[in-house]
Formats: sequence, structure tokens, C-alpha cells
Amino acid sequence: MHATLERYLEDWLGQTALFFTSGYQANLAVFSTVCGAGEIVASDARNHASIIDGLRLSKAERLVVPHADPEVIPKGVDLVALEGLYSMDGDVPPFARYPTDPLLAVDEAHALGVLGPDGRGAAAASGVKPDILIGTFGKALGAAGAFVAGPPELKDLLVNAGRSFIFTTAPPESVAKAALEGLQAARSRPELREQVLRNATVLRGHLAQLGWKVRGSAHILPVLCGGEAMEIARRLLDRGVYAPGIRFPTVPEGEERIRITVSAAHTDEDLAKIAEAFGSRH
Repeated sequence: MHATLERYLEDWLGQTALFFTSGYQANLAVFSTVCGAGEIVASDARNHASIIDGLRLSKAERLVVPHADPEVIPKGVDLVALEGLYSMDGDVPPFARYPTDPLLAVDEAHALGVLGPDGRGAAAASGVKPDILIGTFGKALGAAGAFVAGPPELKDLLVNAGRSFIFTTAPPESVAKAALEGLQAARSRPELREQVLRNATVLRGHLAQLGWKVRGSAHILPVLCGGEAMEIARRLLDRGVYAPGIRFPTVPEGEERIRITVSAAHTDEDLAKIAEAFGSRH
């Protein structure tokens, strides 16, 4: 089943693919092996901890650059590391404006299955094909595990040198089967992807009318609450809405928030209930 899943991924993405136990393990393998001593990696300041940890294990020089700002990428960089959709801010970097000389590695964990042609992610939505694409099955695809896609040389490198691939237990066949079915559903049912984005637009509009500041542009809606975030999260739970608060140090002080991720299963009544639970911010 692992081989069947990888073949399906390769057909979907047009790149060779390798199945991993988790997105964390996939990023550790990629970023600890792809660049070596004497090479420079430009890493977005808001990249996930798994990207940061992978780069820390690498012998390459890590250059942390301001978030979603391609103009600050210096010449001579060997690799640019980005996420497709940033989970805490819900925004997409301007892929088309990044330099094309360095390799581009994109973690599409939060965009895969929803954004882009056939749900291939935020970079694909911008017409950009990353040299290295990391995706997870534990978000929109409803399973577990992850994958890395890229040229054949990348797969060979990870199989032989990716320690978090080599020295861990492979995912069970049942997980691979569930991942494949989730992938097939996302690819073959565009109405689900469209419904997710419609629901996000509707809820974003409801919250804006109530005076809430909502960041992002896709199906992750970070609602800025400041120091009241945890109190608001408890109030939401009392009103039947489970939306945990996110506070410092996960986000900067003063930017505490409630993060909502909508799905295709949310009804208009659900969205109205969520907005009603927030209440007026005016």
C-alpha cells in the first residue's frame, strides 16, 4: 500500500514521492540533509518548528528572513524554505516574487487538499512548482502521515541519509490506505474544496461585521483577541463552539488569537452559530 500511495502522489504531483510517519519527521529529514556545510538556507521567520529543527540539525548556515518578504532574500542563497499557508496567520507568501535561482522547499501541510489545482497547494495556486514539496495527510486529507515530493535524487538522498525516515517505524498499511482515500477524495471532488473556501468567506464576513479583526485569506481564520484570548475561548466553549485560544509564546504578546479552521462539513447554520458565539466586538 505504501508503494501504491507513492505512485498516486507521483501521478498527482509529477514528482517522485516518499511516504513518512509524520510531517515533523518529513521536515527533519529534508532540512537536515538537503543542504550541507558552506551552503546557505533562507528560512521564513514564521516557519514551523519542524523546519527550524531540521535546519538546526543541518550543517548549512540558516538565515532567518522576515515573513513573506521575497525582497530580502540575498543573492547566493542555496535554498529558500517556506510554508504554503501559515497556520498562525492564515496567509500565503507571494510565491511568484521569490527568486528562482535558489531551490525552493515548501511545506504545504495546511494548504494541501484545499488550495491550488486539484488541491496541490498554495504554491501551485500561484503557478509555482517547488523543487521540494512537503505535505501531510493529517489535515484536510483526514488521515495521518506525510510525504516529500521532488526529483528522484531527493528521494534517493532521503532513503539513504534521512535519519528520521531510516530510524523509525514505517506507518501501518491501514494509515497508508486512509491517506490514499483522503487524497483521492480531495483530488476528485472539487466541490468539497470550493465549499471550504466558500465557508471561510462567509464566516470571515460575519466576524468582520461584528467588528472582529480576522487575518488571513484562506480557510484558516485567526481572530485577533489580544490578552482576552483565553477568556474568549472559554466563553465560546460555553456557547458550544470549541476554538482554543493561542497565546504567547506561540504568538507575539498583544497578538493572542482564536484560530478557526473551517471545513466543507460546516453548514450556514454552523457558521452563524460561531459568529453569534463571538458576539459584537464594537
